[in-house]
Amino acid sequence: MHNVKEDVDVYEMYGKDSKIAKDEFIKKHNVKETGLSTKKAEENIRNLGLNEIKQAKPKKWYNYLLESLLTPFNCILIGISIILVYTDIYLAEVPSYANIIVIAILVTASTLLDFVESYRSNKAAEKLKEMVATTAVVIRNGKKVEIPVKNITVGDIVLLSAGSMIPADLRVIEAKDLYVGQSSLTGESDSVKKTVELEETEEKVDSIAELNNICFMGTNVISGSAKGVVIKTGDNTYFGKIAHTLSSGKEKTAFQKGIENISKLLIRFMLVMIPLVFIINVEKHDIVLAFTFAVAIAICITPLLLPVILSSSLSKGAVRMSKKKTIVKKLDSIQNFGAMNILCTDKTGTLTEDRIVLEKYLDIKGEEDTRVLKHAFLNSYFQTGLKGSIDEAVIKRALENGLEEVSKKYKKIDEIPFDFSRRRLSVIVSDGTKKQLITKGAVEEILSICTMIDYKEETTPITKEIKNNIEKIAKKLNEEGLRVVAVCQKNDIENIEKFDVSDEKNMVLMGFIGFLDPPKETAKESIEKLNKTGIRVMVLTGDNAEVTKCVCNKVGINSKNIVLGSKIDKISDLALLRLTKKTNVFAKLSPIQKARIVRVLKQAGNIVGYMGDGINDSPSLTNSDVGVSVDTAVDIAKESADIILLEKDLNVLLDGVTERKKNFCKFNEVYKNGNKF
Repeated sequence: MHNVKEDVDVYEMYGKDSKIAKDEFIKKHNVKETGLSTKKAEENIRNLGLNEIKQAKPKKWYNYLLESLLTPFNCILIGISIILVYTDIYLAEVPSYANIIVIAILVTASTLLDFVESYRSNKAAEKLKEMVATTAVVIRNGKKVEIPVKNITVGDIVLLSAGSMIPADLRVIEAKDLYVGQSSLTGESDSVKKTVELEETEEKVDSIAELNNICFMGTNVISGSAKGVVIKTGDNTYFGKIAHTLSSGKEKTAFQKGIENISKLLIRFMLVMIPLVFIINVEKHDIVLAFTFAVAIAICITPLLLPVILSSSLSKGAVRMSKKKTIVKKLDSIQNFGAMNILCTDKTGTLTEDRIVLEKYLDIKGEEDTRVLKHAFLNSYFQTGLKGSIDEAVIKRALENGLEEVSKKYKKIDEIPFDFSRRRLSVIVSDGTKKQLITKGAVEEILSICTMIDYKEETTPITKEIKNNIEKIAKKLNEEGLRVVAVCQKNDIENIEKFDVSDEKNMVLMGFIGFLDPPKETAKESIEKLNKTGIRVMVLTGDNAEVTKCVCNKVGINSKNIVLGSKIDKISDLALLRLTKKTNVFAKLSPIQKARIVRVLKQAGNIVGYMGDGINDSPSLTNSDVGVSVDTAVDIAKESADIILLEKDLNVLLDGVTERKKNFCKFNEVYKNGNKF
């Protein structure tokens, strides 16, 4: 979790733009529906600079040089050389420069080696990171365009949806059930609802938590959609102002702690040895000679080349791993990547093809019904949130069935976006004569809001027998490996003007749509190889147990014992740890439950990797020792990850791990062959 000390005047920064009404804000800032022109955007960037935080900007060459020079061991040697200037030159009858020259050569060699490797590897890493740079959707010249975050400027209209990173400080001008995660700034895990107008408050606003119509750079959209106008960029943002007070959300890894402990141990050893050697020798020799000998001992036990070997090994490993389609964002993560003994992964796209195909569209009795496909198509076609593979599969199948004309007969009225607690999404459409609310989502969640069923255009109340039969059909489809989504609708909504989640009730169940996401041909072989290298693969998924079991059986993961998220909430961390020892598959998990499993595994002494690409994977990516994502992941997942794969395939991850292990073996070989540190 990030720790923030608020040392900026929030009211001074945002009070004026936050307190005025939307229309007044638009007029004041001359905001146009067409957004900025290219010319105006370029002018703003010239005047205000790129949208970058000073602390996050690429380092200059001299920054790397200073870091290489001022290592703990170099500082000790520099201190010793200063003392030698006094003893060997100032006090000595015949000045001797030999020891000082030797130390100068060693420090220079150590610094230059470290500098060359660090500078070269970091420059290579910067180029690689550009391949997965975070982007944002803005309106420029009246068109939606996707641009790098650094090119966003004041006045830009930014479009937000679930999974988006907030690219700058924005004043919200349109919002639909917008919930934003601000834990990176406030430390609060609960998402915050953002609205167009500021809630009435008599007191002066002095915290960002009170600014419900401002979205802040560095936070992310949990659910909903919105439009916002950029009011501050780069160092002028709240994030920029308090960047120096932010501590990393990730704990130090075992590798980092180990290096720190070695350094501290050696320094403590020197601090004890130098006075001791001096005291023993001062009785037999003069002070200068005794002190010189003590200093010589310090030089001997100082591991001069330890930082050089570490940095060069890690940086070379990063460059080699890049050739295996594995991009290393943080050099320190390489050690954990190769040392991990547990890999937690989501199911979709990692074990499966992530090539979802709509196989079936059935009514409530399991018979094919084009009306179910039609309603699902309208929902997927008109929704404007985070369009996933399910929506794309629905639209593709509908177009193949000649339903393209249907979309032209309807007009979108409103939308209730998807979120991970409801696990459903609704759109409100009209054909000119009546409004219709159409909802699709997980079977359990849809059943919970339906009181009627539609069978062959006749509606009847849901009975217990009908409900049991519906659940039976859905379970059978799941066992066949199909992911099932239910579809429902409601017509008596003519008097409703503004729609929200509370309107999703007393609905009519239409039927199901079933999707097939076949297992990857390479998944079984990859898992076997990972197991042979000592990495246990665990599946943490939000999908239901039946589909998960079907996929896991096909790829060779033991799914005899599947634990559901509902059980996890009822047990302690100790009991959960016992479960993880005999369970490889966890299903129906929320994002928080996934993160908890990762945390418990890590606290038990395991080195845990987590592979994910969705919004719900972000907490787990942060909690793990090494977070792995892919270049097609949502923004927040890419930002949370330590390592990014250019292909969502366990084979690519396996290649990266193998390359890392080779790198570690070479490091050990160098160490054992007698290279003196």
